[in-house]
Amino acid sequence: MNNKPLQIDIVSDVACPWCYIGKKHLEKALERFDSQPVEVTWHPFQLDPTIPAEGLDKEEYFLNKFGSKERIEPMFQRVVGVGEQAGIKFDFDKMPKAINTIPLHKMLHIAREEGTQIELEEKFFKAYFTDGIDFSEKEQLIAFMEDFGWSREKTEGILANEEITYHVTQEIRHFQNLGVSGVPFFILNNKYAISGAQPTSVFLDTLNKVAAEMQPVEALGEVCDIDGTNC
Repeated sequence: MNNKPLQIDIVSDVACPWCYIGKKHLEKALERFDSQPVEVTWHPFQLDPTIPAEGLDKEEYFLNKFGSKERIEPMFQRVVGVGEQAGIKFDFDKMPKAINTIPLHKMLHIAREEGTQIELEEKFFKAYFTDGIDFSEKEQLIAFMEDFGWSREKTEGILANEEITYHVTQEIRHFQNLGVSGVPFFILNNKYAISGAQPTSVFLDTLNKVAAEMQPVEALGEVCDIDGTNC
C-alpha cells in the first residue's frame, strides 16, 4: 500500500441538503474503502450570497426561487426520501429561515485550522436541517458554538474578523473560477471530480480507481512512481 493520503476536497454549502446527502454517501463508501489513507477537506460555497445577514422567511424565499407550492412539495419529498436512505432525518418544517452561510463558513475555516472541521460540518448540517437552529440569530450561533467547546469571545471574534471573511470569499471565488457552479462537488487528488450527491457506488468506484493509480509500479526490480520517476 502507498501510505500517501488520497486527498478529497469537498466544495459545499451548509444550507445545501444535497451536500449533506453527498457527505453521507461518501462516508458509506469510505467505510468500504481500505486501500489508502484518506484526507478530507471541506471548502466553502454559497448557493445564494444575496440572502441578507438576518435571513429570509423560508416559505417566501422558496416560493420566489422555485415557484408554486405544487412544485416545491415534490422537491422536498424527494430530498426527505433520499435523506432517509442515507440516514438523515430532514425536517423542513422546523427549518427556521433561509440563511446567509458566510458566518458558518468562517467557523469552519477556523475549525479546519484546528483539526475539528469534519466534526463541525456534520453538526452544522444536523442543526440546520434536523434540529431547527436559526443560525441567522447571533445568540443561537454563539450558544451552538459554546456546546461545541468554543467560548463566546472566540465566536464573536471570528464573526467580527473581516480578514477571515476575505479568506472565505476568496476561496469561494477560487472554486468558481475553476468552474464549480453547483454543490456538492468532490475533487479527488486534484484530478477526478464527482458532481452532486452521487450514489455510494460511484464514490467507491472512483476511490478505487484513484487508489490504483497511486500504487507504485515495478520496473526492472525497482519501485517507481506511476509516472516512472523516483526509481
